[in-house]
Amino acid sequence: MKRESVGLVRTQIYRIPGEVPLEHGDRLTGVEVAYETYGQLNRDKSNAILVCHALSGDAHAAGYRDGEEKPGWWDAVIGPGKGLDTRRYFVICSNVLAGCKGTTGPSSTNPKTGRPYGLDLPVITVRDMVEVQKRLLLHLGVERLFAVVGGSFGGMQVLQWSVSHPEMVRMAVAIATSGYSSPQQIAFNEVGRRAITSDPDWNGGDYYGRAPPARGLSLARMVGHITYLSDQSMHEKFGRRLQEKTEYSFQMDLDFQVESYLRYHGDNFVKRFDANSYLYITKAIDYFDLAGGGTLAEAFRGAKAKFLVISISSDWLYPPYQSREIAEALASNDLDVTHCEIRSNYGHDAFLLEAGQMNYILSDFLSHSSVGDVMDRGVVTIGLGASIEDAARLMMEEEVTHLPVISEDGRLAGIVTAWDISKAVAMKYTRLREIMTHQVMTILEDDPLELAARRMKDHDISALPVLNGEGKVLGMVTSDGISRLIGICR
Repeated sequence: MKRESVGLVRTQIYRIPGEVPLEHGDRLTGVEVAYETYGQLNRDKSNAILVCHALSGDAHAAGYRDGEEKPGWWDAVIGPGKGLDTRRYFVICSNVLAGCKGTTGPSSTNPKTGRPYGLDLPVITVRDMVEVQKRLLLHLGVERLFAVVGGSFGGMQVLQWSVSHPEMVRMAVAIATSGYSSPQQIAFNEVGRRAITSDPDWNGGDYYGRAPPARGLSLARMVGHITYLSDQSMHEKFGRRLQEKTEYSFQMDLDFQVESYLRYHGDNFVKRFDANSYLYITKAIDYFDLAGGGTLAEAFRGAKAKFLVISISSDWLYPPYQSREIAEALASNDLDVTHCEIRSNYGHDAFLLEAGQMNYILSDFLSHSSVGDVMDRGVVTIGLGASIEDAARLMMEEEVTHLPVISEDGRLAGIVTAWDISKAVAMKYTRLREIMTHQVMTILEDDPLELAARRMKDHDISALPVLNGEGKVLGMVTSDGISRLIGICR
């Protein structure tokens, strides 16, 4: 399968109307959200996937922006033929609230003062970020996600989505993450924050329009970057090799390649990230505790999604045991959960670097979907005793072409299509019974999508009523709703 880039992309801005209430009582007005989309939203609006970025990520997840040479941060996974296949899915990625890449954050203008927020921005939580993402999705016309996917801090957002809005999430993919921040994770974040706030240029967070705390932010990034690697990957990448010299300098100077590498990444980070955003986002990560004093099993009690939990064998920032905790908590609630572990020496960053394993695991998980994952649950039906005129009027009002006909006991009695209505007019029929199809091809909610696609192709039909075990209609699945997901021609 040929895998290509999504091509040229553009970051868009959505301004949320009215106020955005925050978890701890504050409110924000004039919130803007930076986002990018890839692929097309299908007619049923059932193929949307939300991608949640990690600490230093942004809305630019795939493709190329005009004038830039580097693709988006997850271009290896998002695109035609890739794990998040944009021929099938409508992929959305937005910059988180408190970020610095177009979404409202500390560097944004405070509408009350006309100056950058700085530390006047209220403390933001992962739940607040998810609520802003929800506002964006509704603006885009997405009321239910086919899947929400994210790694690291992005995985925390995935878990928050699954418990805050279970009715909106069909599938959830949490990668290299945890249901809570551990003491070690909080400790590393605090070292980074102290590096920033100890820089004299930080000036209590009020440094906009003057020199930023570049030294502090660079040091914070260097510390953080170490946690994204593994001991083995650093041995393989650097060993004890010297940087552009053959012997030690025996001075307080740069000697080793690993030192040069960390300084390079620290200095580059300063050019693209805001120090205050670093403070706010790491605080949101530290405060994240899905259990909230209880247990993870209790936290997932209301979740409904089908879950994929991915851990990385060499990850010591979010060790595999934390993914197992998530999987066990989900399983204790009888939820459909799969746990996979990527074998890699890259450490925490493997979810960004192991494109082959990620594409295979994601593609396999998403393609093994059931009819219930994509069916339209808001299906319009009509009673068996209705007239043809009633059916025609209902089709026009609801803009549908198929109407399941329901008997008095609530079971499926037949189906009538727009073509049937046209035929009835020509033949001067008046009763629905005279034109409807009595022997209806149907599908069950838990049947695989491949079966639905095969039935529609074999019988040359474009929609199937979805039934439960009692023969009652739960929804409707259409060829348009699943063609992007499984590829009917295969």
